[in-house]
Amino acid sequence: MKPQTRNTVVRMDPDTFFYNFCNRPILSHWNTVWLCYEVKMKTNDRSRPPLVAKILQGQVYSKSQHHPEMRFLHWFRKWKLHSDQEYEVTWFVSWSPCLVCARNVAEFLAEDGKVTLTIFMAHLYYFWDPHYREELRRLCQRRNRPHATMKIMSYGEFQHCWDKFMDNQIV
Repeated sequence: MKPQTRNTVVRMDPDTFFYNFCNRPILSHWNTVWLCYEVKMKTNDRSRPPLVAKILQGQVYSKSQHHPEMRFLHWFRKWKLHSDQEYEVTWFVSWSPCLVCARNVAEFLAEDGKVTLTIFMAHLYYFWDPHYREELRRLCQRRNRPHATMKIMSYGEFQHCWDKFMDNQIV
């Protein structure tokens, strides 16, 4: 039985994308976190389209359950089509997860061995704070398998986001 695809992508306007994802030396007054995600069933076919590709938005200074990472986990637990199926999840985020979200995502991945998560980040949140760095390391720790893979976005990831999630009709 083939799962239904729910691939309606709400598009982000280019100004919002540039403001939140481009690297700038001065980051004051930025309090919005954007999470663009894709969910695929794990198969040998790398060219398969995602089952779901959507965008979540949240505020940095809100309670962590309102952060897009936590909203994604809440949605994914309800949505997950088959408990025996393996899933590849890719996040493109404007900011790395806060320490509470990183801890919760690590716990989720430890409980559900059928999910692989790759996170591409535009910015590191509180990179100077050792507690934040430790939680990001914990999220990527390898025990029997990697919890998550985290990378800073390269040109290829920015281009992918632009093509997949941006409303380039208005450019």
